[in-house]
Amino acid sequence: MKKFKIPCTFSGKTSPVTFYIGTPENDHHPIQFQADWLSKERGGTVPPEIMKSLEELKALSEKNGVPFEELCSYALESIEKGQSLEKSKEKAVSTDKIEKK
Repeated sequence: MKKFKIPCTFSGKTSPVTFYIGTPENDHHPIQFQADWLSKERGGTVPPEIMKSLEELKALSEKNGVPFEELCSYALESIEKGQSLEKSKEKAVSTDKIEKK
């Protein structure tokens, strides 16, 4: 399990929120339960593009046999280095940096 800070929206303002990402259940979004809690208990929302990207990373991890949390870490590192999210996702599943299951 890995810890990530995701910028979430609270009444029009953005604040980082810590999420824990591990191996998600097959029929749930990777952060479904945490996002639901954030919404119900704190009135915050995770941006739709982040929810979609995590879902796409989950599908890529399953398709390529790469641990989901490692793929997320690699994608975020690539984004921090200035690469686009799409480029990061493509590169992440083909790199030797991530150990396959």
